[in-house]
Amino acid sequence: MDSLSSLLFPALVIPLVLVFLLSRSSSSKKKLNLPPGPPGYPVVGNLFQVAFSGKPFFQYIRDLIPVYGRIFTLRMGTRTMIVVSSNELAYEALIEKGPIFATRPMENPTRTIFSSNKFSVNAAYYGPVWRSLRRNMVQNMLSNARIREFRKTRDLAMDRLVDRIAAEGAANGGAVWVLRNARFAVFCILLDMCFGVEMDEKTIQSVDDMMKSVLIVLDPRMDDFLPALSPFFSKQRKKVQEVRKRQIETLVPLIEKRREKWSKSGSNSNSFAYLDTLFDLKVEGRKSAPTNEELVTLCSEFLNGGTDTTATALEWAVGRLIENPTIQSRLYDEIRATVGEGKKVDEKDVERMPYLNAVVKELLRKHPPTYFALTHAATEATRLGGYDIPTEASVEFFSAGIAEDPEVWADPERFDPDRFYRGKEEADITGVTGVKMMPFGVGRRICPGLGMATVHVNLMLARMVQEFEWSEFPAGGKVDFTEKLEFTVVMKNSLRARITPRG
Repeated sequence: MDSLSSLLFPALVIPLVLVFLLSRSSSSKKKLNLPPGPPGYPVVGNLFQVAFSGKPFFQYIRDLIPVYGRIFTLRMGTRTMIVVSSNELAYEALIEKGPIFATRPMENPTRTIFSSNKFSVNAAYYGPVWRSLRRNMVQNMLSNARIREFRKTRDLAMDRLVDRIAAEGAANGGAVWVLRNARFAVFCILLDMCFGVEMDEKTIQSVDDMMKSVLIVLDPRMDDFLPALSPFFSKQRKKVQEVRKRQIETLVPLIEKRREKWSKSGSNSNSFAYLDTLFDLKVEGRKSAPTNEELVTLCSEFLNGGTDTTATALEWAVGRLIENPTIQSRLYDEIRATVGEGKKVDEKDVERMPYLNAVVKELLRKHPPTYFALTHAATEATRLGGYDIPTEASVEFFSAGIAEDPEVWADPERFDPDRFYRGKEEADITGVTGVKMMPFGVGRRICPGLGMATVHVNLMLARMVQEFEWSEFPAGGKVDFTEKLEFTVVMKNSLRARITPRG
C-alpha cells in the first residue's frame, strides 16, 4: 500500500466518472451489518484516504484501532477489507471456525500471473489443489526429518556467512550491513533445498535479483482496487509481463537441469530437492503434472517464503541486541556454557538454549515477519464478533496489533525475552491453545515453513553472536527502529553495525 501514493496522478479525477459508470452498483444487495469503519467517498470508499494519508499502511491501521475497535471495515474501491486485530476474534475465526475462514479472496491480475492462477500453497483456494500442494510440501520437504537432511547445507551457509561478515568488517573498519549478509546466507540454503544443483555466486546473485524484482511488481496498484482504471496502467502491466518472462527464463534452466539428473537417478540419487517432489506430483482434480510455468511459481513461493522473512528477523534481532547489551551478553554466555570452547554452535546445541529460544520468541512477538497474515476469505457467508462477513470480503488479520495489545501483554512495547524465559507469560505460537501472537499465521493456513524458519533464525543468530560482538555504528549512535513496509516490515534505514570478532 505504501507505493499507492506515488502511483496516483492528477488526471485520476477524470477517469473517476468512468469508474462510477462501470463499477457494479451495490444498492440492490442485501444490507449487511459490517464492522464499523471510517466514512468514505462514493465509488472509491476509503481508498484515497489510505493512499493520501502519508503513512505506511500498517501505521494507518494502528491509528484506526483506538477509534473503531479491533474489527473494522475499509472500503477499498470495489473491494471490502475487514481488519481484525483482536486475539479472541482471531481465535474464533481461524481456530474455532477454521474451515470457514480457510480460503483466499480473488487475486488481482498481477498476482494471478505470478501464482499461475492460484496454483501455489499460499494462494490456492481452500480445496483439492491446496490440499495436494500443501500435503506435498509439508510431508516431503518440511518435515523435521527432511529438514535435518539439509544440516550440511546449513553448516556450509553458516561458515560462508561468518566469513563474509568478517571480510566485510575487516575492509570497512568493523562496519557491516546486517540484512544484506543474512539474506544472502538464507537464500543460499533455500536455493540448495529447492533445486539441488550447484551454482556459482554470480548465478545465485542473478536469481536473487530476479526474485527481488518479482516482489517489487507485486506491490498493489490503484487499478487492483478500481479495475475500470486499468487502461491507465498499461505501462505497469507491461512491466509485470516482462518480469514474469524474466522469472521463467531464469528458473526454467535450473528446473530442467534438475529434471535431467532426477530422470537419470530417480530415488537412487544421493541428494534431494523440493523440485524432485513436484515433477510427477499428483494433484486432486488434475490429470497432468505441473507445467514448467507452474513449477516456476512453486519454486518461487518456496524461495520467497523463507528468505526475506528470516533475513528481516535477523536484522531486527541484531538491532535489539545492540540496544540491549545485557541481553547480548547473557545470550553469549549461554552459548559458551552450552557449546564450550573451540566448537561451532549447531542446531542440536540450539535446542538446549532456553534463553536463545526466549530471545527469538520475543523477537517474533515484537517484530513478526509480516504485520498482516496472508489475506483470508470466508468460504460461506458467516459472522464474526457479531458482524456479517460476506464471502467477497478480504479478511486481514493484523498480527502486529495482537502482539502490541496491552490487554494481552504486560508492557508490550518493551523488548523483554524474560517474559518467556522466566515463564511470566506464555504464548502458543501455533495458536491452538489461544492466539496471543501469530507471526506465522494460525489455523489451517498457518505457514508450513514455521519449523524451518525457527531453525534458521535460532541457528543464524546463535552463530552471529558466537563469532562477533555487535555494537552501534558509528560509535555512540542509536539504532533507528523506524519501520518500513516492503515485502516484509524492515528497518526504514537498513542496519549497519560494528562487529568485534570474539576470542
